[in-house]
Amino acid sequence: MRTHIEHAAAAAELLAPLATQLELLSETVPLSDAVGRVLAVDVTSPISLPRFANSQMDGYAVRAADLAAASTGAPVRLPVGPTSAAGDPVGTLAPGTASPVMTGAAVPDGADAVVPIEQCDPAHFVGIGGDAHDAPTGTTVRFSAPVAPGTFVRAVGTDIREGALLLPAGTRLGPAQLGSLAAAGIIGAPVRPVPRVLVLSTGHELRSPGARLDPVADSGAIYDSNSTMMAAAVTAAGAIAVTASAPDDADAVVDAVEQHPDVDLVVTTGGVSAGAFEVVRDALEPLGVEFGPVAMQPGGPQGLGTALLPSGRRMPVLAFPGNPVSALISFELFLRPLLRGFAGLPARRRTERGVLAHAVTSPSARHQVRRGTVRADGSVEVGAPSSHLLHAYATANALVQLPVGVDSLPAGAEVEIWRIDD
Repeated sequence: MRTHIEHAAAAAELLAPLATQLELLSETVPLSDAVGRVLAVDVTSPISLPRFANSQMDGYAVRAADLAAASTGAPVRLPVGPTSAAGDPVGTLAPGTASPVMTGAAVPDGADAVVPIEQCDPAHFVGIGGDAHDAPTGTTVRFSAPVAPGTFVRAVGTDIREGALLLPAGTRLGPAQLGSLAAAGIIGAPVRPVPRVLVLSTGHELRSPGARLDPVADSGAIYDSNSTMMAAAVTAAGAIAVTASAPDDADAVVDAVEQHPDVDLVVTTGGVSAGAFEVVRDALEPLGVEFGPVAMQPGGPQGLGTALLPSGRRMPVLAFPGNPVSALISFELFLRPLLRGFAGLPARRRTERGVLAHAVTSPSARHQVRRGTVRADGSVEVGAPSSHLLHAYATANALVQLPVGVDSLPAGAEVEIWRIDD
């Protein structure tokens, strides 16, 4: 019987060729599809940002030298020139004039400072607005203090210079990063490719959520939660999920895999234990996938290996138990870290030490993973171990790790927890 650490190492070895393949490739995707993806290469800026000197304030663009003698007792009066509004072409400031300039608008050539409108006299723009772009001829404005060159002017390239590194390889693309790419005029992000994972749910008893369950014919049926749950887990780990289902028929399982030639990996749920109708084992063991117990609870029955399909394709397979909690715990231990590593994301959950709120027991020969809740005071309430209690998992915020060799722990004992609420 393998330990969970040995099985995790076997999973990493199984998918090592896929990891190598992904590291050598990149793909360019639209920015709208790049949220959460990781850059495969360095990206340099094709332009300087800002592209042109622009105003940080609503005010007047001036030459600082023209206001050098301004004071409260002897204000400088300047004629008002053409207005610069956001989107206007870059204008020119005539010597000895002041031009209205709006926030974000280009500062006209010849100007080297902006005086906020609140510091001018009058403290509002005259004759500008609506259909009137420029002030009436003869309009003047007074300034009662000098201004230093560069005041309230955003100079060219103060955010980034053309040709400078905009974002390095390995950057995870969130709102600010995507905004920076868009601001530079970039429409596609060169990102690391992510694997396509076929999530194959098996079982004669499964019905699609929302299907009507006949009181007699479907009295032993259940709604398929694994497809939704595992696809979400795969997606959240940074991969692309494709779902399929198969009844308790070995040929149907193999056919479901063959129908998806574009996937890189197959994850199955159900049919891996020691029962009489273990369809995944029956279907994939003859093709090269190995099945056996792992010293953990839940999730003891596991399958792993490369299936040589009838079509001649070789497909890596991870086969998880069918109970929802067992499947999701298996994913957490054996696949999630690998998928996140492929995507260039931190592989491991945030790990903490917590203090038990009450005593617990555990099978000493197995590594037990229990759903738990970290309370406001930092203590950890541990849920029941049964693998069918999916709702308890849904309301938990941590996974409590009880290692091999532990059969009981008292209240107040320290345990390792993985946070699952981030």
